Amino acid sequence: MKLKVHETGGGDRTAVLIHGIMASAGTWCRVAPLLAARGYRVLMPDLRGHGESPHTAEYTPELFAADLVDSLPAGADVAIGHSLGALSLSLVAAELRPGRAVYSDPAWRIGGDARPAQLAEFAAFTKVATAEQVRKMAPKWADEDIAAELDGYARWDVRAAGWLGEAVDMIPERPVVPSLVQGAGDRRLVPDDLAADLRAKGFTVAQVEGTGHCVHRDDLDGFMASLEGWI
Repeated sequence: MKLKVHETGGGDRTAVLIHGIMASAGTWCRVAPLLAARGYRVLMPDLRGHGESPHTAEYTPELFAADLVDSLPAGADVAIGHSLGALSLSLVAAELRPGRAVYSDPAWRIGGDARPAQLAEFAAFTKVATAEQVRKMAPKWADEDIAAELDGYARWDVRAAGWLGEAVDMIPERPVVPSLVQGAGDRRLVPDDLAADLRAKGFTVAQVEGTGHCVHRDDLDGFMASLEGWI
């Protein structure tokens, strides 16, 4: 599937930014200008069922990943994926071959304990959520991030979360390219034992303390600081 790919910047280097579930390319609204200012052409796909990309009848991590190969150029200087975007990127890193890969709080290991009723309830909430409710959930976010989140909520296909009811264990065996795993301070998706295992496999791991799952929104300065040497 060909995805909608948003672009900003006109530099001679290429950066790819891949959003997580329920979001869109808009999640990078404060990150993309910083990369463009560093001389990057920034490409930001909307995953299938999100943003301006098509909705389909089927959603799996493998399909999200395959769409990236169909829609993005190989050989970007750096590719950064968040959550589902990080999982999807890792599945096709060998095909896309970025110079460097950054996996921000990757959804590589999920217990599958999300109940269908709970998923359905939150999916329904996304369609009626207000800025005040999002701010209560994410008090550290800037106004731009809250607006982007609401836009993502409005556009995403709630069926795209169906796979979250199953246990997922897709931790890569090794880094295909030089790779940074950026863990959130809450350590829910990258706990210390997983961080140690990833380092043993050859990944660089950095934790951004004081952040939740959306590191780039909770602490933009910390997010960018952890990327020094990678961008």
